[in-house]
Amino acid sequence: MSAHSPEAEHLLTPAEVAALFRVDPKTVTRWAKAGKLTSIRTLGGHRRYRSAEVHALLDSHAPVRHYDVSAAG
Repeated sequence: MSAHSPEAEHLLTPAEVAALFRVDPKTVTRWAKAGKLTSIRTLGGHRRYRSAEVHALLDSHAPVRHYDVSAAG
């Protein structure tokens, strides 16, 4: 019996990751090859990405919005 259940780790396809970042799926593959994202290979050789890691990367690259509170009003 494995320590990890199938529900323990949600995996995303390159297309799903690409949609989140609004880039081409090939860009996601390049990020994996460059070490920016960890990929897991399926038995068929396809790449999958850990949802938690992808969302952490997405949050770290989210644009920070600064509001000028003095201009309000």
